[in-house]
This record gives sequence, structure tokens and C-alpha cells, in this order.
Amino acid sequence: METTETRVLARIRGAEKGSAFTAKDFLDLAGYEAAKKSLLRLTNSGKLRRILRGVYDYPAYSAARKGPASPNPDAIARAIARAHGWTLVPAGDTALNLLGLSSQVPAQWHYFSDGPTKRYEWDSGSIYLTHRANKETTGLSAQTALLVQALKTLGKERADNQVVEALRAKLTRKDCACALRESRYATTWVHEFIKRLADEEDSPHA
Repeated sequence: METTETRVLARIRGAEKGSAFTAKDFLDLAGYEAAKKSLLRLTNSGKLRRILRGVYDYPAYSAARKGPASPNPDAIARAIARAHGWTLVPAGDTALNLLGLSSQVPAQWHYFSDGPTKRYEWDSGSIYLTHRANKETTGLSAQTALLVQALKTLGKERADNQVVEALRAKLTRKDCACALRESRYATTWVHEFIKRLADEEDSPHA
């Protein structure tokens, strides 16, 4: 007979390695307390790793470390946000890193949120959520909001042809077209840059 624990584990194994979870991710499978106990048992058996109180990850493997990789801060931030019903928008260097515009790993992963301003820390990393009502991200898809924040972090002077090519390698034509539609109320230069990014005449997208 299938148990709550086996159903929870099956869903976790279907996710990407490095994903993070809380008990609220499994409320369609079981009650909160049952899901919580299942996560604790899976952690005790070594299948999951406890990162923060109530937050667990499905560790990826690191060849360099010859063992579990460091927790994925973005996955942890999104698991926390799902548990509370918050909307997150990566900000600053975090946005640049997630879009591949910077290879520098942020010392602290920063997000704007409609939840409270709060810092979460674990042994190898930290997340900082800043409460901020940002009209430029209202009604935007997660991908477009990420793009807008990354561009604002770069600034108009640094958003050059090299950035266009880097983003075209990262984003699909559909992503670019969606961003163009959604960003019409963004800062003028940001919208103009996205228009250039989405221009099919000189885009290498298939």
C-alpha cells in the first residue's frame, strides 16, 4: 500500500536535483503534519537535507566536492515564497547571476518580495528578502521581471551589444516577445533595449 512518504518521495524524485521543498508543497497529497513527518523521515534516511527550519532540499551531486553540492539559494528562496504565498523578484547581482550576465556568485542572494523584509541564513549561504512594492514588476511574468531587474542593475551605459548577445543565448524568441509585450510600462530605455533584444531581423533565434 502506498504511503504518504512514498508519494512525497516520488514527487521529489521527479523534480530537478537541487530543488527545495516545504511541507506545504505536498498538501495535495497529505495533511500538513503528515507531510512534515514524511520530510523529516526522508531527511533522517539521507534522501533529503534540512537547510532551514521547515525547508529541505534534494541535493545535487558535486564532482568537485565528491559529494552533495552546496544548497541552491534560488531554490530555497522560491520554496519559502511558495510556502507563504509571496511573489519574488531577483534583484541586483542575484538577477545578473541568474541570467548569466555575471559569473560572480552573490555573497547574499537578494530578492524583492511582497512579504516582510527578512534574512534567512544557513551554513553556506544566505537570502535577503526586501519588502518592496515595485510597479515595474506588477503584472509581469517571472522571466520578464527578472530581465527588467537585471537591466536596471546593469544600467543603460553597460547594456551594450555584448549583453544583447548574452541574453539571446539565454532566452528563447518566445521569452523575448513576451518581455516586449509586458515591459511597455517599464523605464523607457529598458523597454527600448528589450525591443532591440526581440528584433527578429538580426536575432539568431530559431
